[in-house]
Amino acid sequence: MYKLQSEKKNNQPLSGGLFSALQKDILVGNIKPGEKLTEQSICDEYKVSRTPVREALRQLEKDGLIENIPNRGAFVIGFSDQDIADMYELRSAYEIQAVKWAIERITDEELSKLEETFEFMEFYTHKNDFEKMCSINTNFHELIYEAAHNRMLKQILSSYLLYIRHIRKQPEDTKEYLFTVLEEHKKIFEAFKTHDVEAGIRAMQEHMHHSRQRATV
Repeated sequence: MYKLQSEKKNNQPLSGGLFSALQKDILVGNIKPGEKLTEQSICDEYKVSRTPVREALRQLEKDGLIENIPNRGAFVIGFSDQDIADMYELRSAYEIQAVKWAIERITDEELSKLEETFEFMEFYTHKNDFEKMCSINTNFHELIYEAAHNRMLKQILSSYLLYIRHIRKQPEDTKEYLFTVLEEHKKIFEAFKTHDVEAGIRAMQEHMHHSRQRATV
């Protein structure tokens, strides 16, 4: 399991850093569904005191990743295949709204950042660098959320991205995967360049449809 090295992780208070570590371990499968989490086992594994453990467990329960059963303790729920399929369907609806607003509201500076990010996507696709491409892919979507200029929408979509980043698995043929994903993002970016809202919606619908297919195969 992931170990916390200090009382702050990425400028987060200890409870926030512990929550992020536990969340990641659950999502990537280091902690399995059905596994019991006790305060003492977490203290021992992550080298923390009981106070941040209690707060982290409360947050994990709030996010639906664990269930507290009276007189038995906290048990990991994780995500089922249906949970993942539902997540992609909900994300699709929000992503389509985000791209619509973003094309309508994007500033020149934001468009320049989006163009630069897409160019990095092209570069790392040709280098067949899966991890780097996935990271920049996330940045591309985050820039769209920023350009939509809607705080609540950004918050919702950022949560979905976090979960998807952890549950996403590297495909067997990374080259084909990366060039396919690049082409989908190219269509989205071209809609921004031409300020074509309908084209952006169609491109995002296509991308979300294929993203769900890739995740649920």
